[in-house]
Amino acid sequence: MHPADPKPYWNTNVARHPDILRSVPENCGDALDVGCGDGLLARKLAARVHRVTGIDKSPEMIARARDLAVDSPDLSLVEGDFLTAELPSAGYDFICSVTTIHHMDFEAALVRMRALLRPGGTLMVVGLAREASVTEWAAMIAAAPIVRITKKLRRASEPEGMPVAVPRMSYGQVRAVARRLLPGVRYRRYVLRRYSLTWEKPVR
Repeated sequence: MHPADPKPYWNTNVARHPDILRSVPENCGDALDVGCGDGLLARKLAARVHRVTGIDKSPEMIARARDLAVDSPDLSLVEGDFLTAELPSAGYDFICSVTTIHHMDFEAALVRMRALLRPGGTLMVVGLAREASVTEWAAMIAAAPIVRITKKLRRASEPEGMPVAVPRMSYGQVRAVARRLLPGVRYRRYVLRRYSLTWEKPVR
């Protein structure tokens, strides 16, 4: 472990990392982590992908990620707005994003991810939404004790300075928009108050 590396930490975002890593295509050449934060997931990706780019709007987070990435020569870190940053069109075999998309215009972000993905590539978004329907509230209330106990047992913590935002879209709205923009997308709702969207771009 590099001296600058923090002690290993766990939270409801890190809990989804194994799912994301399992979604990486075989022989993946280029991967993009949107909203990479301190670079924890990007560094994990760099251990199995030829080239990884992490992008984050927060100068503090990117500075921290760069400090921790000194032993990852194939990991590039970009400070900037994902929606406007210069990134290669159809340049990635795998794109992922963890609890970042609710900080952005949801439709614009999905459209850009779709455009940046190579044909045959895989997109996986893990997001946070708000409860709106009776069913969504019931699911949240039922899961609340499990979430509290899990966080306590795992000593959940966040990297210092991590930006936060309240989600504007409901789970139902997320699912509907994703299905419209990403035909065939696989939607999954997690107990720990997250959802995932997994999509493979058709090969033309």
